[in-house]
Amino acid sequence: MSDHEGFTHLDPLGRARMVDVTPKEPTHRRANAKGRVYMKSETASAVARGSISKGDVLAVARVAGIQASKKTSDLIPLCHPLLIGSVFVNFTIEDDFIEVEAQVETVGRTGVEMEALTAATVAALTIYDMCKSLDKEMVIGDITLWEKTGGKSGPFKRTVPGS
Repeated sequence: MSDHEGFTHLDPLGRARMVDVTPKEPTHRRANAKGRVYMKSETASAVARGSISKGDVLAVARVAGIQASKKTSDLIPLCHPLLIGSVFVNFTIEDDFIEVEAQVETVGRTGVEMEALTAATVAALTIYDMCKSLDKEMVIGDITLWEKTGGKSGPFKRTVPGS
């Protein structure tokens, strides 16, 4: 057994490669990712009121997440470019954080987990960018794949202990 067996992005000599997905049949695939931007309660309130000086934070972050999902293969070196069927980016404002949720769907030969994670991350970065003049202590975190369907490995749904 070679040191690289089981790592699909490495060839037998350990060199990086893009996985060949051409033999796979296209299937419907969906991925859901979430992340959070932790902030002062005053900042979350200002976002909810729409009183951030740069404009409508969540509208801009939504578009940023959608755009980012379509550019994932430009950012992640061995990620396949995909024809994205749909992207939804939504937000939940809590007292001291904003949760970002991104869902991406396609019909293709490889999954959209990276696209969903990228959408959630860039939407969170956009929230940070638009609010940084008000709150320099914000923290972006908890970027997590919550669910995926389709493909050879089958469905995945994150389980949270105690829920």
